[in-house]
Amino acid sequence: MIEVIDVHKRYQTDHGPGPWVLRGVSLRIPPHTNVGLIGHNGAGKSTLLRLMGGVDEPTRGQVRRNCRVSWPMGFGGGLQGTLTGRQNAKFVCRVHGHENDIADRLAYIQDFAQIGAAFDEPVKTYSSGMKARLQFALSLAFDFDIYISDEVTSTGDAAFQKKAAAAFKALVHRAGLIMVSHSDATLRQFCSAGIFLHQGQAHWFDNIDDALAAYKQGVPA
Repeated sequence: MIEVIDVHKRYQTDHGPGPWVLRGVSLRIPPHTNVGLIGHNGAGKSTLLRLMGGVDEPTRGQVRRNCRVSWPMGFGGGLQGTLTGRQNAKFVCRVHGHENDIADRLAYIQDFAQIGAAFDEPVKTYSSGMKARLQFALSLAFDFDIYISDEVTSTGDAAFQKKAAAAFKALVHRAGLIMVSHSDATLRQFCSAGIFLHQGQAHWFDNIDDALAAYKQGVPA
């Protein structure tokens, strides 16, 4: 379960504190629930994902992760640019205590990411799509209770998108999923519930279709 408790978030700018992106967001995401984050550009979807994944911290409030949560798949951070993809993957394997089966996990990551010889090149030379593929493969190589995805299904060519979709379908049966996507069809395919972000506030819907309807109307029900 992930609990978001009265979370406020804004970022520092060159002129001081910026506007509030999130204002008093409180949510409880139950285990084995697939949730779509919905909102206009700038509504705070990726910000909320990063907070729930532990990549960022609230300005005020608290996020409690009472389960194993993946880093946001599709998020470009978390990789050391001067290290190769393989070296980054080895480091993550060791952090998660998989010293004894590193070779098998590296083989899985390399095969799934489909970045070819670039796996042995510095990550700083990767395109954003290549980084997203590697992050996605890294996440799937380990068991989490909740996986977090930021537009991963739109990454890469049609073959990789199909592969990513199949991986998400497999996750549905063993873990929860929190997803950002601009595709209504993708959200309906993988998510049962929805969170509509509007003017810094988060509105929970048990049904993803109701969340999409609120988004299209521009106001929460």
